[in-house]
Amino acid sequence: MVLVLAGICLVCSALLGTVYAVTKAPIEASEVKKVNEAIAAVTPDFDNAPNEDVRTVVGGQIYTAMKDGAPVGYAIKVSVGGFGGPLQLMVGFTPDGTVYNTSVISHSETPGLGAKLTDENSAPRTQVKGKKPATDNVSVKKDGGDIDAITASTITSRAFLKGVNAAYDVFKNNCATPKTEDK
Repeated sequence: MVLVLAGICLVCSALLGTVYAVTKAPIEASEVKKVNEAIAAVTPDFDNAPNEDVRTVVGGQIYTAMKDGAPVGYAIKVSVGGFGGPLQLMVGFTPDGTVYNTSVISHSETPGLGAKLTDENSAPRTQVKGKKPATDNVSVKKDGGDIDAITASTITSRAFLKGVNAAYDVFKNNCATPKTEDK
């Protein structure tokens, strides 16, 4: 019995290892593709490969989009807790700190409610475009902010906007150039 059980465990382990080895590369390629599409969606047109020059900092990852050698935008990848679990976002900023666009990379929100956040035309995603978190109140109206929540998904909307503000903090601390005073 022991030998039969050991043999079954060995065969199962070998099968599991083989499946892992075969699927590892396609899964990684799929993740890279998803990140590249998110970067392209949240930044102005660029001519470099931002995914090849990622900076991991406290709070997220920074992808710099360049055109003709000058930065045209920054894609900041952050993760925050949503209603159903982690919410991974890519938030794009112009060099002056204005939100260019957002993309939801992954989520565990309720289908039909919080999952509406993946729709590019959802209220929080459309209303945050063009806002400057440094001067605009990027929070839901229930909390005194300027952004409408998704109906019946206030927690998800709050999490999304928390992610936008977290991405701005990463931008402010790592990408923004300090203004020089005129003399």
